[in-house]
Amino acid sequence: MNLAGLTAHQLHEMLKKGETTSTAITEAVIKQINQVEDKVHAFVTQTPEKAMEQAEKVDKAIQGGSPVKPLTGIPFAIKDVLCTNGIRTTCGSKILENFIPPYTGTALQKLENEGTVTLGKVNMDEFAMGSSTETSYYGITRNPWNLDTIPGGSSGGSAAAVAADECIISIGTDTGGSIRQPASCCGIVGLKPTYGRVSRFGLVAYASSLDCIGPMTKDVTDAALMMNILAGHDSLDSTSANMAVPDYTQSLVNDVKGLKIGIPKEYLIGGLDPDVEKAIKEAIKTLESLGATTVEISLPHTEYAVATYYLIATAEASANLERYDAVKYGYRTGEFDDLLDMYMKSRAEGFGREVKRRIMLGTHVLSAGYYEAYYLKAQKVRTLIKQDFDNAFEKCDVLLTPTAPTAAFKIGEKMGDPLQMYLSDIFTISVNLGGIPAMSLPCGFSKDKLPIGMQIMGRHFNEEMIFRVAYTFEQNTDYHTKKSPIAELAK
Repeated sequence: MNLAGLTAHQLHEMLKKGETTSTAITEAVIKQINQVEDKVHAFVTQTPEKAMEQAEKVDKAIQGGSPVKPLTGIPFAIKDVLCTNGIRTTCGSKILENFIPPYTGTALQKLENEGTVTLGKVNMDEFAMGSSTETSYYGITRNPWNLDTIPGGSSGGSAAAVAADECIISIGTDTGGSIRQPASCCGIVGLKPTYGRVSRFGLVAYASSLDCIGPMTKDVTDAALMMNILAGHDSLDSTSANMAVPDYTQSLVNDVKGLKIGIPKEYLIGGLDPDVEKAIKEAIKTLESLGATTVEISLPHTEYAVATYYLIATAEASANLERYDAVKYGYRTGEFDDLLDMYMKSRAEGFGREVKRRIMLGTHVLSAGYYEAYYLKAQKVRTLIKQDFDNAFEKCDVLLTPTAPTAAFKIGEKMGDPLQMYLSDIFTISVNLGGIPAMSLPCGFSKDKLPIGMQIMGRHFNEEMIFRVAYTFEQNTDYHTKKSPIAELAK
């Protein structure tokens, strides 16, 4: 049995019964990384020695009678945008090439307190700006289902590592689809929680009113186990919601009878890949056969979502990325004439093209004479998009849409056309603008044998309903059991 190929909840049962050890699990995963990492390139920084130390410590604790919590001894990978004490955090950028944070972010600290095992930091689009994990200074990550295709972005390393069995679970971030779109491309489960449900303390900011941290896993049960740990109020994050956290595993019920599923007519539109459309329609039929009813609903402001997002997100990025001045930390150019020259050269050399593009866009929309025409108007449209969701959820329990308009596309295919790349997130962006939770889970395959994901959206702070619908679909289909060719290769 290849321990690296199992889910966290399967391994948890084995650990409880004494059928395996955290050391054995960690060794199996490290062996898998050694076999496939040169093909996938999911990691930026690996920490095998730390992982083995943590695993041995867990095993000693278990032998001493310590309780085995749901994620105790489980090896996981961290998107390289989350601060880790003593482990370099690059955000996929040259400008943070040698940055080692002096503290660990809240979400990661919570996982470490459970006794998880840290495998290292995984690759991402630079500063989370991208949909394909091609903008990283540390190279391109490849999709384990087809190495010529992208893994999605910006959490491409997190998704690829799970799909290639290079970790059991991983943690990603989502600003406009960066958990869900790579989850769809790599055939795994990815949840973007409600804004404020998971603390952002220790997350290197891209767009502070949109960024969310969430789980990326092999199945829905593992996502619920992770959310039980990640969710909750944090006094270190002023945007963290002070609300009680339910036990999400209680929502893993194989039953959708009587539930109303809204199908937004704006999402099943021209430009949608025929394979994606077919998979989504079959998924709808599956849920209807299990007792759910579907209703067509309208989200009329969907067409403005991409434009609104790229005004608000770039404006916030422009403000957040001002701090990289080559003075306090980060990359500094070798030769400069004066302080201003040092700022300009360091930023010009330290940031990649996409990051520079978004900083310039954001600085422009915030500038005198343009602020009201662009940024203020975008904030008003954002309110309308949120109201669309509020109105829709009066008529249904969840919304169901494609996660992405296509399956994973070829590496290099959209790098020359930023607008085409931005449209990869057309179905995910409005969720972030509305602040609601949404999950992507596998629902089929393209004719090229690439995974297709469906997106389930819920009301604010109603992740439980998403888990219920997702779990029911998963229990009655077998898409989540399929392994990528790279994962199979290493058996």
